Amino acid sequence: MTPAALAVAVALSAALASSPWWWGGAGPRRSRPTRPVRVRVVVHEPMDTVLLLDLLDVAIATGAPLPRALAAVGSAVGGAQGEALARGGSALLLGATWQSAWAGTGVADVVGALEPAWDTGSAPGPALRGRADQLRRDRRTRTRAAAGALAVRLVLPLGLCFLPAFILLGLVPMLLSLAGDLLG
Repeated sequence: MTPAALAVAVALSAALASSPWWWGGAGPRRSRPTRPVRVRVVVHEPMDTVLLLDLLDVAIATGAPLPRALAAVGSAVGGAQGEALARGGSALLLGATWQSAWAGTGVADVVGALEPAWDTGSAPGPALRGRADQLRRDRRTRTRAAAGALAVRLVLPLGLCFLPAFILLGLVPMLLSLAGDLLG
């Protein structure tokens, strides 16, 4: 088969193989059988506490009272944390005490940061920012400690990988060269 005939055969094969894609959109649309619709259930992961504190700080900084800010952030966040915040904000708005509004909820960091502001009437923004900064510092400390421990645990496996390569690529050629000079 000549090269020209081979090129034509390859081009025709490629055209036939791809024809469903470039002919499919030109003709009239055929109705496709409908598939059953699958409903995805969205599971809310627990939101990072630092992000939750920052969201509350922003909501309060806009001028919203604390119960309304808690309800707004709770409805925006969703999940168990969001429901706890919305329920606590609604309870505070209806006149419940601080302890009864937060009984059995899983947002202890938020409650702990806001309780002094609610009891004394001070601005909650600095307390929220302070607690978020403290959580960030704790996280950085844990991350650095984990990185240091990882470095110590990686010394042996890396040494076992690099030592044979160093011997085979560095020492063996040098010893063979020296042995060749001494013997030959």
